[in-house]
Amino acid sequence: MTRDTEIRAVVFDAYGTLFNVAAVSVECERRFPDSGARLSQLWRSKQLEYTWLRTLMGRYEDFGAVTEAALVHACRALGLELDGESRRALRQAYLRLAPYPDAAPALRSLAPLPRVILSNGTPFMLHEVVRNAGFDDLVDQILSVDDLKVYKPSPKVYAMACERLGATPRQIAFVSSNRWDVAGAASFGLRTFWVNRAGQAEDGLPGEPAAVFGDLSGFAAALVRER
Repeated sequence: MTRDTEIRAVVFDAYGTLFNVAAVSVECERRFPDSGARLSQLWRSKQLEYTWLRTLMGRYEDFGAVTEAALVHACRALGLELDGESRRALRQAYLRLAPYPDAAPALRSLAPLPRVILSNGTPFMLHEVVRNAGFDDLVDQILSVDDLKVYKPSPKVYAMACERLGATPRQIAFVSSNRWDVAGAASFGLRTFWVNRAGQAEDGLPGEPAAVFGDLSGFAAALVRER
């Protein structure tokens, strides 16, 4: 590895990569018995869809607003009555997402490389989920698309990471469990690593990952060996 391609920072997606978005299904089930799994799945799907559509339309709203709008739609689509208390509680669930068990050990092992989050979440949402997970000492920097008013997988988002970190695309290791996010980052030129936790099939998007791992510990071990 040459100096020009030596990894200078590790950049992580947050939702689904470090923090388990599926954990909101517990609160969904508590609020709507027998509908929690369906609600959490539709909510997440619509949340992502709204980010992509708003970016295409040039009609940005921050991730908190998008998340709430997706929740309202999902409840309406499933015929669930969403009162104010449930709406607040479910939104709060995004601030207390449980980290994956492999996240803390992986982050710890990567020091002293800068460990950075690059996410669609608002700065408030991201700082809260990091704080509530006890990750303040494991995450060195948080970058939010809110500064750009555009969502992933816009190339502008990945360019911001390079600018803020003072690194070229090949000097950044980008890690995500979302294949579409990996595709966007790889298409921009980042060195990408797909954490394919669910064993999903390849979807054929352009932008191939440099490697695929089943969890963050596998990625971290490989990067430590490489260095």
